[in-house]
Amino acid sequence: MKKIILIFLSCAVLIIGGLLGNAYLKKETVELSYPAFLEAIDERQVVKVVLQENKNTIQVTLKESPEVVHLVPNPHTEDFTEFLLLNGITVDYGQDSGIVTFGKLVLVIVIVGGMVWFIRKGNSSSNLIINANKKKKKEDLITLSRVAGNAEAKSMVLDVIEFIKNPEKYSSVGARMPRGLLFYGPPGTGKTLMAKAIAGEANVPFYAMSGSDFVQMYVGVGASRVRSLFQKAKKNERAVIFIDEIDAIGKKRARSVSASNDERDQTLNALLTEMSGFHDNSGIIVIGATNRLDTLDEALLRPGRFDRQIEIGLPDINARKHILSLYASKKPLSDDVDLDALAKSTVYFSGAMLENLLNEAAIITANEKQSIIRKEHIDKAFYTVIAGAPKMDRSYITNKDRKITAYHEAGHALATTLLLPDHYISKVTIIPSVRGAGGFNLSIPKDTMFQSRTQLLANIQVLLAGRIAEELIFGPEEITTGASNDIQKASSYIVDYINKFGMDPDMGLFNIEVLEEGLDTKLIERCRSLMNELYTRTKALLKSNLQSLENITSELLERESLTGEDIECICSANKSNR
Repeated sequence: MKKIILIFLSCAVLIIGGLLGNAYLKKETVELSYPAFLEAIDERQVVKVVLQENKNTIQVTLKESPEVVHLVPNPHTEDFTEFLLLNGITVDYGQDSGIVTFGKLVLVIVIVGGMVWFIRKGNSSSNLIINANKKKKKEDLITLSRVAGNAEAKSMVLDVIEFIKNPEKYSSVGARMPRGLLFYGPPGTGKTLMAKAIAGEANVPFYAMSGSDFVQMYVGVGASRVRSLFQKAKKNERAVIFIDEIDAIGKKRARSVSASNDERDQTLNALLTEMSGFHDNSGIIVIGATNRLDTLDEALLRPGRFDRQIEIGLPDINARKHILSLYASKKPLSDDVDLDALAKSTVYFSGAMLENLLNEAAIITANEKQSIIRKEHIDKAFYTVIAGAPKMDRSYITNKDRKITAYHEAGHALATTLLLPDHYISKVTIIPSVRGAGGFNLSIPKDTMFQSRTQLLANIQVLLAGRIAEELIFGPEEITTGASNDIQKASSYIVDYINKFGMDPDMGLFNIEVLEEGLDTKLIERCRSLMNELYTRTKALLKSNLQSLENITSELLERESLTGEDIECICSANKSNR
């Protein structure tokens, strides 16, 4: 329909434009001098004169050539019109004919009407509301088999899928269908994919919009789009409505009038009203997704709105292997690529990061004009994803800077080996990256649900070990700014250790944040005291293993990058030599 209207408007503009152009361009114009014009008047050859205001010429029509318009200089005299009339000449004042005037009017109406129509269509929510499953064949629909990991989340949506497919089965025993599901978790973990899988498993229409699509400058537009979305879904007996980034419209409403946002509040109220207005067991489910569950309004989270809140978390090692296998099946991998080892090395990677890792490896392979993705390509991609692409020009880096970086990274690696033996050191490097890192130390923890008190303190000690190595080798006066990020992370860990997890025996189990007051002086003093204690303890540990630190640094300066196996061999050799 939109294409037909567009074609009609285009044809109308062309036709009217052609008529107007023909009206103006059909006559030939010729210049005529003023004396020749006066001579033509004396000979009674002038039939018509067109006077146009503020024009330096007049249009003259002669008897012998009526199809030609003669342009004559305008004398601009007061009695010129009277002179023409006394000589029996018809005088016009440059007004268009009725046809030309009508054509202009129609052209303006068509252009203005077309602009208004396109603007309204652009702002209309109907352009945004698309049934993603409309043109898909059943075998092309995304199903739960495409969702790797998150076994608990899958089990929590199975009965919802059955609700959509067969609501009568549950209504017969008095069960009410959940009105909404809320998926929350880190970015890139597959919340949208899970929503598509629910619609695909139930084989129902899938209407998806982002929360930002509802947020508009004009008050009432967002609420109107919410109503349009739900009205479109209600035309189907069963459907899935998915609202991504729902925190854009579902944030907690301000308590004071001055701090409120009328447009967002109206949009949220419309969403709440529509969710409450669905009939029980209607077969329509609303799914929201957010990375910020803590910011959502309580009215959205109550029973009867988003009845179930389901965490879509980071994949474990088995899920990572499954995800890597899915993406790797579409890429030519060499036999030396071990997906089991890669899954082990990618702790805390989301599904999106895993896809990006293999994609970067494919790009590197193509750039090197090779046809098969090898382990070295995946290693380069891994470095790029974690720390950024390595700097190509390193001529500006002095030997002293390389030495400082090597000791710093060797300190982290040695502390990890001594304090966290369960961690897998994937890579230690002093190659600087484009993100500003002089080097980096990547250690992979085991997949676990919890961290112990010992592990938390050890993590803080590992972060401090880089600065400690600099101090031991170069002296306290020569420590550098390279540990700024380490100190920031260590400080955050210590605050969580004391305040959030209640693991410090001196401070106890009380969390100061519940008081909603300023900073607690005693908490700050304890954090500083504990940081200094851990610094002293770690310094003594590295001092007693100084030869291992020197050997790791020496290897780093020579080879620039080391693996966990290299670090283990160096430390083992030093133990045997004692």
